[in-house]
Formats: sequence, structure tokens, C-alpha cells
Amino acid sequence: MTIAASPIRFPDAASRTVMTRRAWWLVALNLLVPGSAQVLAGDRRLGRFGLGATLTLWTLAVLAFVVWLIWPTVLYTVLSTSITLWIIAALLLFYAVLWIVLTLDTLRLVRLVKTAPSARAWVALLSVAVMVVVSGGAAYGAWFATTTSGFLSSVFVAGPSEPPVDGRYNILLLGGDAGPDRDGMRPDSMSVVSIDAETGQAVTIGLPRDFIDVPFPEDSPLYQVYPEGYGSIDGCEVDVCQLNSIYTEVELKSPDMYPNAVAEGSEPGIEGMRDAAEGITGLTIQYYVLIDMQGFEQLIDALGGVDITVETRIPIGGDEDNNGVDGWIEPGQQHLNGYHALWYGRARYGVAGGDYERMLRQHNLETAILQQFTPANVLSKFQGVAAAGADTVKTDIPQSMLGYFVNLGLKTKELPITTVSLTPENGVDSAEDPDYEYVRQLIDDALTPPTPEPETDAG
Repeated sequence: MTIAASPIRFPDAASRTVMTRRAWWLVALNLLVPGSAQVLAGDRRLGRFGLGATLTLWTLAVLAFVVWLIWPTVLYTVLSTSITLWIIAALLLFYAVLWIVLTLDTLRLVRLVKTAPSARAWVALLSVAVMVVVSGGAAYGAWFATTTSGFLSSVFVAGPSEPPVDGRYNILLLGGDAGPDRDGMRPDSMSVVSIDAETGQAVTIGLPRDFIDVPFPEDSPLYQVYPEGYGSIDGCEVDVCQLNSIYTEVELKSPDMYPNAVAEGSEPGIEGMRDAAEGITGLTIQYYVLIDMQGFEQLIDALGGVDITVETRIPIGGDEDNNGVDGWIEPGQQHLNGYHALWYGRARYGVAGGDYERMLRQHNLETAILQQFTPANVLSKFQGVAAAGADTVKTDIPQSMLGYFVNLGLKTKELPITTVSLTPENGVDSAEDPDYEYVRQLIDDALTPPTPEPETDAG
């Protein structure tokens, strides 16, 4: 091989012009195809190793893109598994170190002292900047992967996936509010979200907290105590025999009703609420999500707030006569931080409509969160989200189902959400004499709307 035939490996070292041009070529090659600079001008063994690692990374990236286009659920599942995330973190750390080695070796091959004095600082600066960006980005990705793995392990349980029931997944959402003036926690908001397993079409069913005579499925431990409905025989063991007191009674007084709850990632009180929700709706509830309302404030702040159209003036604190109000959420388009979003969803006193109006606001808040908090938004603020979410959310959704639900949730986001209103205006009186057969019929009508009759020609 002659010098003329290989100016990169055997340059004319006496020519600053040649060496400067060669320096820029090597820096560019190290940036575009790491390892190629060593193959052409340095240690070919190191170069082949770096080039092989680069091509492997490109292949994995292309494969991931193809899988995302064809089977997105598979990719989401892979990226939401703790073991996979640790493997990804290890690979990213490997590439971070490799790029540092290749960049420093490229600077050695450049031979800065032979280049034009005016170019030396720029060549070195660009090389170091690229190294910091690429290797630093890989190191950050490794940290992000391990943080995500820890967050997922702290919130989601290990377990097998479950098939849909009648083509739907039904999830119980509980908003818990355990305060210093309460004996234990009573869910202040309760709803069931039923999602079509194929299309992602969602139906939300708000459950009034003051439902009485709540029925239970016959296989429920609570059915053995209350066969005619909650509190209908000898009364319940708490002050008020309504839906939201079931959690307190079971959790504090009769946890032995559900001896396996904790081992399965739940709580006795939550299992009691699950049975109640199944009795009311007639649906099989596969999973639950419990959100601590105080932690909810931190979660909304971590995500940068939420935009809500406020219909009526809402008090912050106070009683039913608006005594002791700390402030107001005014009508109109509002950007609410965590504190105000919490009060928007929880305020009951001093607002016309009471619990029913609050249920509507909670539905509006859920819809706004679903529409506004995109994956990109969550990822960009993930550190704060993970810190808030680990103490805010409790669920029995297994990690093995996360990829599926992420993909399903993206479909849900693009579709209108149907709401089943269990209110007096819709023929449901939860506090007097609720007709649970009628309630189930309303829900069934929302889940399986009638098919429109085909149009026929008049002639």
C-alpha cells in the first residue's frame, strides 16, 4: 500500500493542509460511524470491535422501529419490564464507555500538533463536545432505565396477564383520602372504567359514595354477612352504611375476610370495594388503581399542571355554608396546579349539586389528564412523576400487562369517552332506594349501544 493510495492511514505529515483535512475527516467518521476512524487510520482490531458494536446498535434501532410500526404492544411490553430495562441500562453504559474510548483514540490519531494552529482548538472542541453529548446521553439513558425499572417494580406487581372478559377490561379507580380526622381511609371518589380490548373505546361509570344497600356477588365474603345488601340485616359496623364505608369496615374490622389480599398486591378493604363495584355494575373487575389524593397533588405538579374549563365557582375548604373558605377556583378556562386540581376534584361543600356535581368534575379531570398528559410529557418530567407516583399509586395491574395497556391507552386517547351518570337526573337515587337492576341496564346500554338500522330507499 502506498502513501498516495492511503492518505488517511499514511498521510503526508509535513503538510498542515493535508493533516488538517485528515483531522476533520477522522472526527466526522468517529461521529457518523464510530469505529470507522480506527479501521481506516488506527488499531484495526479496536476499529472492527467499535464498528461491529455500532452496526449492532443500528440494527437494534431499526428492528425496534419496525416492531413499533407492526406490533407496538410487543415493544411497549419489552420497554416496561424491569429485567429488560436493566439489560438496556447495561448496554447503554457499555456504549457510553466505548464512545469515550473511540473518541479519545480518534484524537490521538488526529495528531493535533501536525494540523494548522487555527484548527486545533476547533477539532479538539468538536470531538470532546460530541463525546460528552453521545456518551452523556447514553449514561443518562442508563440512569433513566434503572429509575424506570425501580418505579415499575414499586408500583406494579409481578404476575401473569389476564384475558378480557366479554371483550373488555374493567378497572376500579379509587381516590383515597386518609386524613387526621378519619379512622383509616375512605375512598372519596370511586369509578369503574370499562375499556374495549380491541378498539380502546372507554366507558366510565361514576359510583356515588352514598350508595346504600350495596349488593355483593354470591361468592363474595361480604355476601355471607350482607346477603340482602350492605347494612340491610343487622346494620354495618361503621357509622354510615354506604358504599365508601365498606373499605373502612373491611380493612379495619374484618381483614380476615380476604386473607390473600396482601400477597396478591391488594388490601382487604380494596377487595371489599372490588366486590361492591361488581355487585353494583354486574361487571367483572379485573384490576384496581388506588390513587392517594394527597399524592395526587404532587403528581399533577410533577406534570406541570392541568387545563380545565371550570363551570361554577368552587370553594377551597370550608363547610356547606362556605364558612372558613381559604380561596376560590373561578369559572372559565383555568390552568390548575396540583393543589387547585385536588380541590377541583374533591370539593363537595358549598357547591350546588353536592356529590353528583363533584362526580362530574372528577370525570372532567380524568378526561383532561388523559388528553393532555402525552407519553412525551410524562417522559420529559419522569423523575418528578416517578417520585410522586411511587407514593401515590397502588395497583394490582401486573408488569406483564403494561405494554398492552399503554398501546390500548393510546387508542383510548383518540376516542371520545362515554360516561354513565348514576344520578337522580338519570333515574338513580343512590341514597334512598337505588334500583340496581336499572343501574346495570344503564351500564349495559352504554357498553353495547344498539346498532343503527340500515337506511332503505323510500322507493
